[in-house]
Amino acid sequence: MTKNLHFLISIFQSNHLFHSQIMFQLQLLLSILTLSFAAQSKSSTSQFSILQSNHHPKPNLLSISVTKIGAAGDGVKYDTIPIQEAIDACSTIVSKHSRPCHVIFPPGKYLTATIFVKSGVVLDIHQKATILGGSKLEDYPKEQSRWYVILAEDAVDVGIIGGGEINGQGLKFVERFDDKKNVMVSWNHTGACLGDECRPRLVGFIGCRNIKVSGVRLIEPAYWCLHVVRSDKTSICDVTIYGNFNSPNNDGIDIEDSNNTIITRCNINTGDDAICPKSSNGPVYNLTATDCWIRTKSSAIKLGSASFYTFKNFLFDNITIVESHRGLALQIRDGGNVSDMIFSNINISTRYYYPSWWGRAEPIYVTTCPRDASSKAGSISNLLFVNITATSENGIFLSGSRGGVLNNLKFLNMNLTYKRWTKFSDGLVDYRPGCQELVKHQPAGFMMEHIDGLVVEDVVMKWSSDESMRWNNPLDFRPSTVNNISLLNFYSRSYQQQ
Repeated sequence: MTKNLHFLISIFQSNHLFHSQIMFQLQLLLSILTLSFAAQSKSSTSQFSILQSNHHPKPNLLSISVTKIGAAGDGVKYDTIPIQEAIDACSTIVSKHSRPCHVIFPPGKYLTATIFVKSGVVLDIHQKATILGGSKLEDYPKEQSRWYVILAEDAVDVGIIGGGEINGQGLKFVERFDDKKNVMVSWNHTGACLGDECRPRLVGFIGCRNIKVSGVRLIEPAYWCLHVVRSDKTSICDVTIYGNFNSPNNDGIDIEDSNNTIITRCNINTGDDAICPKSSNGPVYNLTATDCWIRTKSSAIKLGSASFYTFKNFLFDNITIVESHRGLALQIRDGGNVSDMIFSNINISTRYYYPSWWGRAEPIYVTTCPRDASSKAGSISNLLFVNITATSENGIFLSGSRGGVLNNLKFLNMNLTYKRWTKFSDGLVDYRPGCQELVKHQPAGFMMEHIDGLVVEDVVMKWSSDESMRWNNPLDFRPSTVNNISLLNFYSRSYQQQ
């Protein structure tokens, strides 16, 4: 990992293409990793004591156990009241001692309606403990915007740690199971909200600062899983996310209008977008995601489609993407501006699924078309894709628009393999949401439109010689909309599919 970062820093120092903040972000991440490795190497005894502190709190750790307040932990009786009382008591202790306080969940199953986490409070969930989210409308607040199993609002120094599980019981919200796409329960018939996405999220931090989510398992959300909104300084590490593969809208991590976020060593296996920054009411700056494993029926990493404001200074490094419908996707639909981003050391495999899911097996998808006639085109500039290996059933799709031309894209040191192994139909380009929807078009290695400034260097493209693929066009573009292309050491050849 540190070797990869040294390599990237050397590239950017000699290149001068990217904003200075990216260099600062790389140097900062390298420093953090170096300090972390140094700390881990001191002694195995000190490392063990840190890990054990979650479940055997030190005498000076301020903590309250939910079972001491009356939580049953049997998974049948609602434990909402004792859990909230423990949080409130911890909050009082924080105010008195100016130190964090842990709410301890011993082994057991804790059924609850929405619980509200307050400043200085950390939920510490034992590895054999599970928090179960209620599945009834009355389990959640009146306002749909506050429908979370666990919610922190306008809080500082908050977190969830400990190795345990938070389970949204999402399968209870499936009205009809379907291999193409599950039909989900919607509460809009009650008048509480409208639309097919009328379901509760799992964990939310709204307007918070200094957030830590570490070591927990977030399982079967009914809707979005981990949602960070208008927040600053968030660390998400060693988190496992699992959602039913056929359930729509069960996103893994949504970073919305939030800045200074680090995501590392996460395992995300879910039906909808895995890591999804959104700019709905404000910009998103300084997002770093490293050392993650992702499988999804939608996009592994997706910017948008809520994209009204700026996305800037992102780094995605050492990511493995497995059997996803899309790999790296920039889906800018609402006029926002994207710039200064690095995608490095990423291994991608993408395949076709039912067309009812957005995506057509593109390993990389970069688009700016307006959502509808009332939307304006966004802009995308200064993207670097370096050290990428991809095996996919479709090619890379780069599509700007008349008002939102793609500028200064670089693809360095890439190994691309195109072959077919599913039986779903091909020959479609996917512009959804909005735009032109699904359009018939022969696939290509790189399909490009409305671009000014593209560098492709040290790229190997291999094609299956299987005649059923019916496509072998490395580059597909119209010279009238694509300008300033540089190809250096670009190789394209067929191979015998095994």
